[in-house]
Amino acid sequence: MSKVKDEVLAANARYVAGFGDKGALPLPPGRRFAVLTCMDARLDPAGYAGLAEGDAHVIRNAGGRATDDAIRSLVISYKLLGTQEFFVVHHTDCGMELFTDDIIAGLLAQSLETATIDSNGWRDVGKKIAGNTTGKYVKWHTIDNLAGSVVEDVQRIRSHALVPGNIPVYGYIYDVKTGRLNEVEAATTAGRPSTPG
Repeated sequence: MSKVKDEVLAANARYVAGFGDKGALPLPPGRRFAVLTCMDARLDPAGYAGLAEGDAHVIRNAGGRATDDAIRSLVISYKLLGTQEFFVVHHTDCGMELFTDDIIAGLLAQSLETATIDSNGWRDVGKKIAGNTTGKYVKWHTIDNLAGSVVEDVQRIRSHALVPGNIPVYGYIYDVKTGRLNEVEAATTAGRPSTPG
């Protein structure tokens, strides 16, 4: 086994030992909201949003973007499990600001191994695993304007045909240096309910 796998299984054994009555938590989230945020390991949605197990749905992907799959999860969250509010939370110093669709497609075409970045930009150092050009057909949802990406994602959720107009959608940027959630007012304005609740 790998060291990481051993650590994860040991942590799980400790978690199981203190699991208590968490098995009785209901399926719907207790606080009736969902958070769409980035997968960045520095973000702890439970910490920054004051969540306990069972409180809210947390949907994560690279950049916290309102992709088709993220919206699928949000629709399931409200339609089948009763959430009533959505939060879109992007963050400062996001890796999705460090490349474009063309850059990642080019790197993947060269090699499927991990690339590196330095003062000259991204560089592929892989020699063992051949690349593949399929990456040029993927929409990577990179970010070139942080606040603008929050507004764009809130607007995409708000205007989606399967999201009812009575669900408010809020937009925030999490500051990785301070832990503070900073509202993107234009996003929250765009996410206001369009029909009464």
